[in-house]
Amino acid sequence: MQKLKMQEIKAFVPAKNFEISLAFYQDLGFELVFSNDGYAHLKYEHCSFMLQEFYVADHTNNFMMHILVDDAAVWHQFIVSSGIAEKYQVRLTSVVEQPYGMRDFTLTDPSGVLWFIGADMDEAGDA
Repeated sequence: MQKLKMQEIKAFVPAKNFEISLAFYQDLGFELVFSNDGYAHLKYEHCSFMLQEFYVADHTNNFMMHILVDDAAVWHQFIVSSGIAEKYQVRLTSVVEQPYGMRDFTLTDPSGVLWFIGADMDEAGDA
């Protein structure tokens, strides 16, 4: 049997206020690939997701994403120094060494989506 190939998988991230969420992600450094009719394709290097103008509180408040980075402390410092958390009035936690071998922190987007941003502790720059 021939092995089937897969190119990528994308999540559809909900947005309570599409324009505010779109600006939030662009301030984080995501590039807008396209936006049309309540959908936006956002990417950062080889990572991407779809932002959608869709909001159901129970769904959004239980929606989580994870970004694996080279150095969680550097990303955390970028977010702190940029003032993004204050600008959008979102929650940003401190970097924590987790028992599962990662240093990570969380950032909640303007709609309530929880993003875990972390790095493996055994990676260079985050040991």
